[in-house]
Amino acid sequence: MDFSERGVYCLVFKNAGSVINIGKKGMFSFPEGFHIYVGSALGSGGMKRVKRHIEFSLKKDRNPRWHVDYLHLDPSFSLSGAVCAGTSDRLECELAQRLGGDSVPGFGCTDCSCSSHLFYRKKNPLTEIKEAFKSLGLSPVILEC
Repeated sequence: MDFSERGVYCLVFKNAGSVINIGKKGMFSFPEGFHIYVGSALGSGGMKRVKRHIEFSLKKDRNPRWHVDYLHLDPSFSLSGAVCAGTSDRLECELAQRLGGDSVPGFGCTDCSCSSHLFYRKKNPLTEIKEAFKSLGLSPVILEC
């Protein structure tokens, strides 16, 4: 994977049930299972953002910058992988809509009109995520953590 390339990605977290304080957003309850965070890497750093998430999940001393960083910080969450694809098109919201389903309202979508960019699944959603990427004409790359 060329981390300088721009694109769209999903982070896949496996988690035990927990209640987490998400900064100014307040307390959120997360059921046991998997959570999918949909993000965009269209800035000048491109997919380095995905690399940052992977490295952030491994650090001991960290300060949260985005909503999803609070998941990295909580011991009940572990980053199990990322799915990404290169594109210069703004497909983050379309990908979030295609995944849909159980979601955490208002999470990770302060810069768009989506209701959420964080989705819940009881079982590992990797196959579903790959299919959502393919339905947008993207070639997903899977990074295991």
